[in-house]
Amino acid sequence: MVIDARDQGCPKPVMMAEEALSKITEGIVEVIVDNEASADNLALFAKSSAFSSEAIREGKDWRVKILKGYSCAPATAAEKAPETEKDLLLVVGTDTMGKEEALGKILMKAYFETMRTYKQLPHTIVFLNAGVKLTTINDETVPILKDIEAMGVEIYSCGTCLKHYNLESQLQVGRRGTTNHIVEGMKDFLRTVWIG
Repeated sequence: MVIDARDQGCPKPVMMAEEALSKITEGIVEVIVDNEASADNLALFAKSSAFSSEAIREGKDWRVKILKGYSCAPATAAEKAPETEKDLLLVVGTDTMGKEEALGKILMKAYFETMRTYKQLPHTIVFLNAGVKLTTINDETVPILKDIEAMGVEIYSCGTCLKHYNLESQLQVGRRGTTNHIVEGMKDFLRTVWIG
């Protein structure tokens, strides 16, 4: 199967490859991209998913072949599903990234898409302030966050914040949380990252 992912911004080439690979049990997916960064990202995705890959430059394009299956030995448990350690708490206090709102919403969606695609997951995500809109009324981020939750990430939305925005009945992913999740998390987790 050949996918033409030229002129596609990050992380679209990886998402296209992931979708194609999900439809086969064994085989080769070849992705054509027009920049080295996309070729590198595809190689990283393949490695994180325990697939073999090979990138070949052809003129101004790159052909990245990703091999699924063809394993002589069964994959180890770590290769099948990398476990998330309780090392990272992610706190999201906004529904945008940066000051420009329209661009910020695009970047926030891309951030979670990339997290899902590369399986670089925190142990827990806590949404607070306007960040609770991402788990309630944002139709673009809710499905992505549901996928991330299904991959084992614990997701909480600040109850006070849900009440402030009148969104208590609209929580679509994760559970209602409290500031205790943040305070205790700062003690229990090795790292805490704040967005917003």
